[in-house]
Amino acid sequence: MNIDVSAIFQIAGIGIITAMIHTVLKQMGKEDMAHWVTLIGFVVVLFMVVSLLNDLFQEIKTIFLFQ
Repeated sequence: MNIDVSAIFQIAGIGIITAMIHTVLKQMGKEDMAHWVTLIGFVVVLFMVVSLLNDLFQEIKTIFLFQ
C-alpha cells in the first residue's frame, strides 16, 4: 500500500484556498456567499476523504480475505 502524500497536499490546498476566498468575501460584506464557499469546500474534501477511505477498506479486505 502506497502512502499518497499528494492527496494530503490537495486537501490542504483546498482548505487554504477556501479560507482565503471566505475571508475576501466576508470583507466585501457577502457573508452568505462566504458560507456557501466554505460549505462547498467542505463537501469536496469530504468526498476526497470518503474515496480514500474506500481505497483503504478495499486494501484491508484484500489483505485479510486473500483475494
